[in-house]
Amino acid sequence: MQPLEGFYYFTQVVDHGGFARAARALGIPKSRLSRHVVALESKLNVRLVNRSTRRFVVTEVGHEVYRHASAMLAEADAAVEAVEFARAKPCGTIKASCPVALAQSSLAPILPQFLEKYPAIRLELQVSNRRVDVLAEGLDVALRVRSVPTGEDGLVMRSFRHVDEYLVASPEYLARAGELTDPAQLKQHPTLDYAGEFDRRPWELVGPDTQIARAEHTPRIVCHDFVVLRTAVLAGLGVARLPESVVREDLKQGGLRRVLPEWMSPQGIVHVVFPTRRGLLPAVRAFIDFLGEHLAERL
Repeated sequence: MQPLEGFYYFTQVVDHGGFARAARALGIPKSRLSRHVVALESKLNVRLVNRSTRRFVVTEVGHEVYRHASAMLAEADAAVEAVEFARAKPCGTIKASCPVALAQSSLAPILPQFLEKYPAIRLELQVSNRRVDVLAEGLDVALRVRSVPTGEDGLVMRSFRHVDEYLVASPEYLARAGELTDPAQLKQHPTLDYAGEFDRRPWELVGPDTQIARAEHTPRIVCHDFVVLRTAVLAGLGVARLPESVVREDLKQGGLRRVLPEWMSPQGIVHVVFPTRRGLLPAVRAFIDFLGEHLAERL
């Protein structure tokens, strides 16, 4: 690391034409200023100025160092000004990620309001169901839904609210396959599962009086897209476990019906993770606060 402080004092001496004038302008003792320049010369192992009681002359290499040091200090000032400007009002680009279903059902309807409120903000939104690496991918925030949010090194978490997941099927399927009265009966029904592999993963359900049931089932379709699962369950292909926000309108309009309505999956927690609270840019803070107010209402 180069002696930035020494470069600063050296440029001040050159700008003011000597140690005495620079000391008066900076309001520091001349001896202190001289020590900084001597230390810089020692660090660089070169003579920057020739001075005597009557003369002050910048050496040839001193002029070259002055030119580069002045440019470097100007860039440093510009960097500070950029940070101060960014903190003055919410502006700039926010890089965020969000799961597909949450983006389509809850985030998309409120984004216009956010962008209208903060016209100087640009939003780069990744809509994906993969688990993103916030730090490695340079994201400012990542929205997530987990039944049990897991802590991650270096990240801060802010929870918004719980969401329910229902077991649903089409009326046509239930008329054909019969109503279910017990979670154990799911074993005899084809299911549509949000998972990564064709394996037999039990559904954990919470029933009356907080009873817990681990329902074995055989998935007929497995995918990471709630839209695909919703389409499949509407077509009568089996029983699906889907977030309430995804099937809300279908339940209202009768396209789907609750299966085992007294049983639900453990509630998922909608939350956001971001790298740090310290030095949080106003645009990112405004986005997180906006989500805390409006996304919770939408959910």
